[in-house]
Amino acid sequence: MNAAKLVGIVLIVGGVLGLVYGSFSYTKNTEAVKLGPLELSVKEKETVNVPVWAGVGAIVIGAALLVLGGKKG
Repeated sequence: MNAAKLVGIVLIVGGVLGLVYGSFSYTKNTEAVKLGPLELSVKEKETVNVPVWAGVGAIVIGAALLVLGGKKG
């Protein structure tokens, strides 16, 4: 399996997951106050929305890489 087919599969899986879930969340540690040896940090939950066009585009590009990735000129 060459690199183009592998990237195509990853794009298709990522696009399908983006369409199914629509968004993903992650926790970010932020340093709030640093006063001498004391340090306070805050955990913030961030949510990223995945647009539908991005999921569909990833699937289309991934499929094109699968189809055209195996052809040699």
